[in-house]
Amino acid sequence: MGLPEFWSLMILAGVFAGAMEIAHAYDRPPPREDFAVLVAAYADPTTPQQVHVSLAGENKMRISWITDKHTPPIVNYGTSSGKYEHSATGVISSYEYLTYISGEIHDVVIGPLNPNTVYYYSFATGSSSTPEYSFKTPPAQFPIKFAVSGDLGQTGWTKSTLEHISQSNYDVFLLPGDLSYADRIQPLWDSFGRLVEPLASQRPWMVTQGNHEVEKIPAIHHTPFTAYNARWHMPFEESGSTSNLYYSFEVSGVHVVMLGSYADFGYGSDQIRWLGSDLKKVDRSKTPWLVVIVHAPWYNSNYAHQGEKESIDMRVMMEGMLYKARVDLVFAGHVHAYERFVSHIFIAPDLKRFFLQINNRLSDHLTSYSCRIAFTIKKLITAGRCISQLGMEETEKVLLPSIKNHSHRYRYLGKRVLVMANLRLLMEVMQSGRGIEMMTMNRLNLILFG
Repeated sequence: MGLPEFWSLMILAGVFAGAMEIAHAYDRPPPREDFAVLVAAYADPTTPQQVHVSLAGENKMRISWITDKHTPPIVNYGTSSGKYEHSATGVISSYEYLTYISGEIHDVVIGPLNPNTVYYYSFATGSSSTPEYSFKTPPAQFPIKFAVSGDLGQTGWTKSTLEHISQSNYDVFLLPGDLSYADRIQPLWDSFGRLVEPLASQRPWMVTQGNHEVEKIPAIHHTPFTAYNARWHMPFEESGSTSNLYYSFEVSGVHVVMLGSYADFGYGSDQIRWLGSDLKKVDRSKTPWLVVIVHAPWYNSNYAHQGEKESIDMRVMMEGMLYKARVDLVFAGHVHAYERFVSHIFIAPDLKRFFLQINNRLSDHLTSYSCRIAFTIKKLITAGRCISQLGMEETEKVLLPSIKNHSHRYRYLGKRVLVMANLRLLMEVMQSGRGIEMMTMNRLNLILFG
């Protein structure tokens, strides 16, 4: 088939697809009313509420719950209903937010636990109204079923979403941020905990934060994520992280990385350092799948949430790291619409000018390779070879004058950081020996960011 025939078919296919899209346009259903879940009528101040479980290291589970009055942080558990062969003791905390004072937040880690096993548990509250709960541990190996849903909130749609999740017989729930939509109204955090308890008390819920968890108030409440960090303790310590806002865990052959869109992700930040260290520890023979969860999507074709730094700048700082680690899947929330992407390349509009600057700066320092660079994939490979030959330190010295005035778009994260990240990624491509194979415009995984 010749090129004219090929492009004719492509145009016809595009017109047909567009017509199909118009014929089957999606009409978003109207919003449903917000609601709040009150304390159960039978409860007294020592009755556990807002119970949820989460993974807490290898073969262990964290159980969290809240009481209005003091009760000991003790969990009794076993594999038979009403028979608790084991007991574990944890810690109690609370927090204040303006005039709100939380109940006692209990946090207990139990284990070691057997995989794919139902455990029954209860709390040593001394109350006659304390019920028995149960949860099932994930399997030790494939298959495993994840349920993924972000931006839950507390509306009629939340109820239907939770009903769908409950019917899926999942093993682990992943929540990419925006949990309660409390938005500073702290009793709504309590309501959300009661709302999700029937599910969250039976399967591990692994969450990360979104913009609705920040809850800072200028000049009044300076600390972000106060309620989120107090109520939803994730296994960040177990994964070597310094913050509850980003962490990782392994389950049934899957290494899951939970990133923090609203934690510092700039050059030299703790999150960047931790992510680099965590990705290096991934053992594909043990965890063949590598999955990343983030709130703000790095790519988004919806009209909402465009141009946000939590999407654009975080992509710039981390996308190359995820590519190098060969991440299999990335799940995001934030945009209240479903879409998915195939593997592709991102090249910033001003990357052409950037590589022309490389040409001008490096041409006087290299003799073995031709560094006359045009904006083509083939010439980008040549640029990588040039940088590889000269070395990163010398390249940085040569390019630094032009880097300082490269583009106003780099003020947030630093001009030098982003430009040198481009160079390092190119050099890694060449050193990996995969440059020619990856430098194709169709179904491309390599990310060149600018």
